[in-house]
Amino acid sequence: MSAGKKEILDTAGINTRLGHLGNDPHDFHGFVNPPVVHGSTVLFPNAEALTAPPEREQKYTYGTHGTPTTDALCAAIDALEGSAGTVLVPSGLAAVTLPLLAFLSAGDHALIVDSVYFPTRRFCDGMLKRLGVSVDYFDPGIGAGIEALIKPNTRLVHLEAPGSNTFEMQDVPAIVEVAHRHDCIVTIDNTWATPLYFKPLDFGVDASIHAATKYPSGHSDVLLGTVSANARYWPALTAAYTALGLCVGPDDAYQILRGLRTMGIRLEHHQRSALRIAEWLETRTDVAAVLHPALPSFPGHALWKRDFKGASGVFSFVLKVDQASQFDAKAAAFLDALKLFGLGYSWGGYESLAVPVKLGDRRVSKAPTEGPVIRLQIGLEDVEDIIADLERGFAAVASLGA
Repeated sequence: MSAGKKEILDTAGINTRLGHLGNDPHDFHGFVNPPVVHGSTVLFPNAEALTAPPEREQKYTYGTHGTPTTDALCAAIDALEGSAGTVLVPSGLAAVTLPLLAFLSAGDHALIVDSVYFPTRRFCDGMLKRLGVSVDYFDPGIGAGIEALIKPNTRLVHLEAPGSNTFEMQDVPAIVEVAHRHDCIVTIDNTWATPLYFKPLDFGVDASIHAATKYPSGHSDVLLGTVSANARYWPALTAAYTALGLCVGPDDAYQILRGLRTMGIRLEHHQRSALRIAEWLETRTDVAAVLHPALPSFPGHALWKRDFKGASGVFSFVLKVDQASQFDAKAAAFLDALKLFGLGYSWGGYESLAVPVKLGDRRVSKAPTEGPVIRLQIGLEDVEDIIADLERGFAAVASLGA
């Protein structure tokens, strides 16, 4: 990319940057998109180049070490994150587990936010402990109080802001300040906000994690994760990445890069529609609570407003149910009545989705008691149609009676 264009992009608006980051068409004969390079073996011009030490090796040496396609995506993510380097992995979960493996060793202690994505908890309670790493969970609202939980062998603090399914906010700067004072690495799963609405490294976080499966893809057809690190921890991250033999296919990288081009305008629509629907849900007597950080009524709203530039299209609500024995039946009635919403996991695509949320694994932050929690992914459909579909769900619950 020419110096002049880079200078323009450094100060351009986000949609302009998304449209141009990651590659220079003039590197590839003027084609707007980078080539999709399929390949494992890379040929060298002679024996000297083949046996050269790493610092003198040619740019591409083997398919697992990068191609023009994957490099274009990594460059775009680095520009958005402000990171020293980014690696691409086959899924969002792999993006969470890679830095845990890269930065933790037997005998270390890790602190994990209690509102974390369940597969992350499963990895921590299973494989990490089997590898000799001890794990404790902390309340997402702990802030600087996390200092009381840090042990002499605490090495890493993992955040997810907002928290998975119930969207508790965390005071990221306060936690980072304490963690760094004790020489702990801070990682964060930032999938909900994307780097458009929250840039973790600007707040002192050491590694930013994304399930690019979600908003960067935008079309529910690609599995991919990214991990971006600052200069201090990039060498350890990329060393673990190389040692584990992780890589992604060029077609998936290309699809994510293409999705980035429209992510800004898609997120604006997701945000606007989700907030309208959240505000509508707050007016209903059959809803006990709406769990959306952008609502002034939400307990973590002040933190969200202070640190975040926007909100995505995923949030939850608590269906008001009088008897705990009816939680599952009424949640099922609500979900089964939906016609426009799909019932399926993941989010970030163009379609609306709904799932029941199970929170029985929480250690510190307990589940709401007023009723079942239902998570909504608000897609790109018209708001009026989405609300009409939700009305079908509430009518089905009402028909069951008390």
